[in-house]
Amino acid sequence: MKNDYLERILNARVYDVAIETPLDLAPGLSARMRNRLLLKREDMQPVFSFKLRGAYNKMVRLPAAALKRGVIAASAGNHAQGVALAAQRLGCAATIVMPVTTPQIKIAAVKSRGAAVVLHGDSYDEAYSRARLIERRRRLVFVHPYDDPDVIAGQGTIAMEILRQHPATIHAVFVAIGGGGLISGIAAYVKSLRPEIKVIGVEPEDADAMYRSLKTGRRVKLTQVGLFADGVAVKQVGRETFRLCRELVDDVIRVNTDAVCAAIKDVFEDTRTVLEPAGALAIAGAKRYAERTGVRGKTLIAVASGANMNFDRLRFVAEQAELGEKREAVLAVTIPERPGSFRTFCSQIGARNITEFNYRYADPAQAHVFVGVQVHDRDEAVKLARALRRKGLKTLDFSDNELAKLHIRHTVGGHAPTVDDEILYRFEFPERPGALMRFLTAMSRGWNISLFHYRNHGADYGRVLVGMQVPPRDKRKFRVFLAKVGYPYREETRNPAYRLFLG
Repeated sequence: MKNDYLERILNARVYDVAIETPLDLAPGLSARMRNRLLLKREDMQPVFSFKLRGAYNKMVRLPAAALKRGVIAASAGNHAQGVALAAQRLGCAATIVMPVTTPQIKIAAVKSRGAAVVLHGDSYDEAYSRARLIERRRRLVFVHPYDDPDVIAGQGTIAMEILRQHPATIHAVFVAIGGGGLISGIAAYVKSLRPEIKVIGVEPEDADAMYRSLKTGRRVKLTQVGLFADGVAVKQVGRETFRLCRELVDDVIRVNTDAVCAAIKDVFEDTRTVLEPAGALAIAGAKRYAERTGVRGKTLIAVASGANMNFDRLRFVAEQAELGEKREAVLAVTIPERPGSFRTFCSQIGARNITEFNYRYADPAQAHVFVGVQVHDRDEAVKLARALRRKGLKTLDFSDNELAKLHIRHTVGGHAPTVDDEILYRFEFPERPGALMRFLTAMSRGWNISLFHYRNHGADYGRVLVGMQVPPRDKRKFRVFLAKVGYPYREETRNPAYRLFLG
């Protein structure tokens, strides 16, 4: 199997449209990681992503009659641009079905290359189903974004370049995983020629279909996928890619959104390039691997797979990057309402920079302070919390508490002691017209919204915090409502951040 793909990759036709991208040292990241990190700069391709390699290699091999009928694809954006560019170069018509949640920058880029765009569904899988329907109706040729040998071989040319550009020792290559086409092609080539090199996949924690599939030994279909790293938001990996990954991939690492944001910032500081979330996954994974294993002095290679970043999303990335690097401690400190206690609190903070400070008078005996403090690392945050407690100040560390970081810090001071039967839920709303109305319409008329917090983070979904007064007798009806509205949710009624500042 590896030799079959080795031949396919060696014979792949990609350089009619693709360039051989550089393998650049990331000096700042290397110093911090105590390893030599090299970035394979696929963000420098004409469509700012590796995807044109596989798309063109597939389409250039189609018979003339098939090209004349036209092609169709489903994509969250980067594969779409690859198909559009290939169609433009080959002189054939292309239709691309994209999720409604696709960043506008990617939609505009596809249209600018002459492809027709159909927006459908909230995820790749819904767009995929519509594309296959159009394929049958119009007798078009479907260009799969990952589960096709020619597409896989096209992506595998990246590994061919890596081994040619760096013939010396390589400890591991880190690759983002969506459907699995990129890592399958890279692993097939690397393991054929340099089997000692580790090939490690990286997925978001909320879109980890390959991790779960490899763990269970069969392809797992996720019911929900996170939308932040839209380029890898795939509910189920491909049959062929799963087969290849089972045999060839050494490990899959999962990272959270904060880590991805930190990786985007890291790459910007080293290259002045802004990667998209999926494009920074491999870097986040390499950092996690070095931290987890403690390796030192090794050569690690991460594929920077794309840079089609929606500008509005930068607000969210900048906000989360410090948390991802563990450079901000988020603390809730209870201070006795007596002379000198606030001075004691400030003396423990010392010369550290305070990034956020929220105060609310709670009662005659004590006050609650919600504070963000810049720290060098996670250990310093732990030591700071410990020092405050030694001074008699009750301190809770919320640095890893999603409710506290996303909502409570913006709504401190909202105690409502007269509100009965209040329950608290976090929801993710798709950022499109009608999402809020759908939520409100599905609610029972007898339930009162007692708290509502929404903040646009520039991502593809809105994060909403809702407090509702739901009598105990309506709990079954409420579960029906949650199923009907269909938005990802998490109950936070028992979250200590809620109880301390809002409950």
